[in-house]
Amino acid sequence: MKIWKRPISVEILNSIPKGTADGHLGVEYIEVGDDFIVARIPFGDLTKDADGKLHPSLPVLLAESLGSVGAAFSCSPQFSAVGLSINANHFRDVESGWVTGTARPVEIGPSTHLWRIDLVDDQNQPVCLTHITLKLVESKALVR
Repeated sequence: MKIWKRPISVEILNSIPKGTADGHLGVEYIEVGDDFIVARIPFGDLTKDADGKLHPSLPVLLAESLGSVGAAFSCSPQFSAVGLSINANHFRDVESGWVTGTARPVEIGPSTHLWRIDLVDDQNQPVCLTHITLKLVESKALVR
């Protein structure tokens, strides 16, 4: 079942990060389905830690972006989504390639959303599992 209440596409989603942390770090939206969004973030000089591995905050940044965008596009245009909490379980380090996240709603309520984001490496091995809870607030949302 299609959950989107606003026009959504990969092109629309990729226009949002310009001039933001996501844009500077190379986040790319690569797929939109009826009830999911997929995006990825590259390993590289801007995203590695002092040990030469993907900084552990980057899968969480990607998950936050996916959950927030998912909630924003699946609620009425007069609302925006504000993060209440995020939980991340890290499974393995990444030393090359991309981390790809798939966000799906667990619960879409009238005032809160819960989204699950599964993040994997280029070998489709789990990197991180994240849940984000978002509150819907009336707003002059950036995305209408």
